Order: sequence, then structure tokens, then C-alpha cells
Amino acid sequence: MPDAPGTTTDAPGTMPDAPGTTPDAPGTTPDAPGTTSAVPGTTPGTSAATPAVSGASTPAPASAASAPPARTAIPRRLLMCSPSHFDVTYSINPWMEPEKPVDGGLALAQWERLRDLYRELGHTVDIIEPVGGLPDMVFAANGATVIDGRVLGARFRHMERTAEGPVYLSWLREHGFAETHWPEHINEGEGDYLLAGRRLLAGTGFRTDPRSHAEAQEFFGPPVTGLTLVDPRYYHLDTALAVLGDDEIMYYPAAFSPGSRAALREMFPDALLATDEDAAVFGLNAFGDGRHVLLPEAATRLAAALRERGYEPIGLDLSELLKAGGSVKCCTLELRAG
Repeated sequence: MPDAPGTTTDAPGTMPDAPGTTPDAPGTTPDAPGTTSAVPGTTPGTSAATPAVSGASTPAPASAASAPPARTAIPRRLLMCSPSHFDVTYSINPWMEPEKPVDGGLALAQWERLRDLYRELGHTVDIIEPVGGLPDMVFAANGATVIDGRVLGARFRHMERTAEGPVYLSWLREHGFAETHWPEHINEGEGDYLLAGRRLLAGTGFRTDPRSHAEAQEFFGPPVTGLTLVDPRYYHLDTALAVLGDDEIMYYPAAFSPGSRAALREMFPDALLATDEDAAVFGLNAFGDGRHVLLPEAATRLAAALRERGYEPIGLDLSELLKAGGSVKCCTLELRAG
């Protein structure tokens, strides 16, 4: 889910960031200091949390005396983009290796299975037309953030993806989303913005500028909590954390800074913690509707832990899209009505 730093604001509907900027190298230091956002890993207006000890383990099975809670699926409206032009022709994250061939037919079949499954589960799926020359447009989650019918456009860090933001914003305007905002600072949509109840979890470290967190809070309203990513393999928040419900998440602790781990533990003490193995197969790049959790089929420990909590995990094979660093959630943008 791939993505030219520190650009100036573009007018709505124009192509943001100028070409020729230098992509972030894997393992580089997170966004430059001196920004105005809240301390990463804390809720704006609070002080930094005490660092937590790293580590991840699968929760112990529930006792026979306590049955898992009943889970209820909530129908969602989703936006997806066909991988008709999908390929790996450049590298802007550690997963992308242009020398490895991509099977376009297989990528399309895997994506179609995900789309069809959403519809079978009762969700509405809209499709945006893919644009030639934008091989990563299939990763619709990066195209915008939509909350209460309001749209915060996406402004990409890497020049290879900058044209995607205006394309997604135009589609949303044409389909009834009148209240839109073209961002001043770099943000990569739902790749780094995940809504948990009425709190917006906001990633930074490799892609999204931390200054965009304050911009998002001013536009949307709900409080924003910044979380800093430190492992280049998990370059977007949605590769290291998934929202299961208003007050329940699953995440991979080692992907976050000590302060961010402490903040997550404070906010979500009963969170499901992913193992190294499940994180490495992109098990946290998952989509949940309150009952069903769609995730990569290789994340077997995570699926078992979800089942113990009363969820219905559904495994999918999106191995071709993983060659570009994307999976279930990367392909899925939620359109939340007002």
C-alpha cells in the first residue's frame, strides 16, 4: 500500500506533490520533528504515556464457564477498485520487488473473491474505475477518509501515487459526498486513519505527516490519537492494527513506538495481540463488520483467537496483492454516511 514529503498545498482537484521527490527508504526515521500535532501515541492535549515493554502473544482461551459475547454484523458501504492495471513496477515499501513477476489474472480473481464475499455478507460495494498508469489504485483504503459523510482527501508521500488522491476525491464528489476537504499535509487515507467508536486512531512514522492529525481533528471533530510506527514492514497503521468494534482492536505491539504501545494498552486493555508470525503474513490488514472478520488465510493463530472471542474469521488468499504490500483492508475504503 504503497507511497513525496513536505509538499505545499495543492488546489482541490489538482495533482498534489511534484514529481521527482525522493521516496522514504525502508527503515528511515519517522517524519521530521518540529511539527504541531499531538505527541505520537497520546490523545491530543495529553502528555506522553510511559513506554511499554514490547511483546505479543495470543490470549489464553476463554474458560468453559464464560461464553464469548454474541456478535452482530453491521452492513457497511464500501468502495473498491479493480486491479486491472495492478503491477509492481517500483518499490516504495519493503514488500515491493519489481524483479518478481505479478500474475495479473490471479490478482484479479483474488480481488473478485473479496468483492463477492463482501456482497454475500450483506455489504454494499461501489466500484471506482481504475486508471491506467496507477498500478496501486487497487488499494482503495488509501484514497480518502470518510466519516459522517465528510471526506478528507488523500495526499500521498510518494510521487508514484500522487495522482490517485484527486481521482478518488472526484469520484466521491460525483457520488453525493458534497463536504470535502483537500488536505494541506500529507495523509494516506484509511491507511493511516482508523475509526474506533468516536476516536480516530492516526498513524505516522513512514507516510502520514503528524501535522495532518490536527487537520483531521479540526475537519471531522472526533478526538484524534497519534500512533507512531517504527517497523518499515508495517508502514501504514492498517498493516499493524485492525478495528474489531467500537472498543475492541487487534494489533502488533512491536510495530509501534514504546509510547504508542503504552497508549494502546491504556485505551484498549483487552485488545487481541498478534504474534510475529501472523503480523508477517499481513494478518492485521483485516476488515471487520462487528461479527465477521475478513483476513489473510495464513493468519491462523489470529483466526483462532478471534473465534474464541465470538467472531467469525474468514480467511482469504490475496497473495498477489501482498507483493505490493497490500491485503484485505488495503483494498477496502469504508464510506460512512452522515
